[in-house]
Amino acid sequence: MMNFTGANILSVDQFNREAIEHIFRIADLMEPYAHRRKRTRVLDGAILGNLFFEPSTRTRVSFGTAFNLLGGEVRETTGMESSALAKGESLFDTARVLSSYSDVIAMRHPKAGSVAEFAEGSRVPVINGGDGDNEHPTQALLDLYTIEKELSDHGCRIDGMHICMIGDLKYGRTVHSLSKLLCMFTNIRLTLVSPPELAMPGYIVDLLTNAGHQVQQVNELAGSLDTDIVYQTRIQQERFTSLDEADKYRGRFRLNSEIYTKHYKPNTVIMHPLPRDSRAEANELDNDLNQNPNLAIFRQADNGVLIRMALFAATLGVEHLVSRYDTDVIWYSDKANS
Repeated sequence: MMNFTGANILSVDQFNREAIEHIFRIADLMEPYAHRRKRTRVLDGAILGNLFFEPSTRTRVSFGTAFNLLGGEVRETTGMESSALAKGESLFDTARVLSSYSDVIAMRHPKAGSVAEFAEGSRVPVINGGDGDNEHPTQALLDLYTIEKELSDHGCRIDGMHICMIGDLKYGRTVHSLSKLLCMFTNIRLTLVSPPELAMPGYIVDLLTNAGHQVQQVNELAGSLDTDIVYQTRIQQERFTSLDEADKYRGRFRLNSEIYTKHYKPNTVIMHPLPRDSRAEANELDNDLNQNPNLAIFRQADNGVLIRMALFAATLGVEHLVSRYDTDVIWYSDKANS
């Protein structure tokens, strides 16, 4: 199995099914700490360099939260303009310097391949928080972890499921990375719903079909009544050449209660990597679904903390020590029931 201690986490291509399941089981062990039933100081004194050179809320904060929950400290750099990169410094030089201040680094960058380039100069493990339209490995892992947990509640498994991915499949790095992970499972059906111009890249489709999965590509939302998971995405406005170009596709595949009832079975799980675009012209995932018990988007976001805690623990080699350093939570918390 993959040796995580000291390893960079740059791509889902690094993982096999055994490694995925190993991280998932560590994530399960993190639930008492994420839910504030216990606290641990296993990473007391350790420092995370949280480098986000592209806008982010959930991913950036969840990386920091995950590290704090393990007892570590977080140092943040946000925005290209506030870093030495704006002065022409290379990623290699930035990595050499900042890795001397940190024990592990989480990084997001708008250019594909940039996090791997940064890792070449780093003296500590680097975790990819998203690089352009390329990959988002931790999001893919938390998505797959969510799928496993949600399907398990319905007595189903990832093997043999039917998943429907909707929206911007061309620029959506989350669906690219998730699709690669799905190649490690068996007998999956995928319905890919998008405008032809925003279709899933051909090489991803080839990976899925070569893995033995059934892939159907359509440009309208219809005939999906046996879907187990519907994974909605937003138009990746930042990847288009202009706002007008992005606006051509915005709001094309909206999902609301009426459409959900018409096209999906009563227990189809609804996922979205967030943020969802709730503006009237987009509204890809309507607020009228907020009370639907199958809307898993907030459970999905919560699972991001568990997965990132698991990756930090495994990468720094303390996954077997977490409970040794735990104590009771002494402040009020109702997170376990929320």
